[in-house]
Amino acid sequence: MNENLVVDIAREAIYVIIKVSAPILVVSLVVGLVVSILQTVTSIQEHTLTFVPKLIAILIVLILFGNWMLTTLKEFMINLFSNFSYYISVP
Repeated sequence: MNENLVVDIAREAIYVIIKVSAPILVVSLVVGLVVSILQTVTSIQEHTLTFVPKLIAILIVLILFGNWMLTTLKEFMINLFSNFSYYISVP
């Protein structure tokens, strides 16, 4: 296994991680921003108020995109494990 192959596997793994985590991170960011704007407008300074809407939004995202996330991770791992003999046999 040479360095280029390791870098390619690492690059693909990072891409899959970003692709799978993006829906959760984007929804969490948007919900946090909306709650922060509402807190600023209404002058409510409760720090724990942002957690419940974020948790609910993340749960909804996991319900909606969970199958796609698991399928993406499964395909990456199947591809990685099915090419395992190629990785070892490369001089």
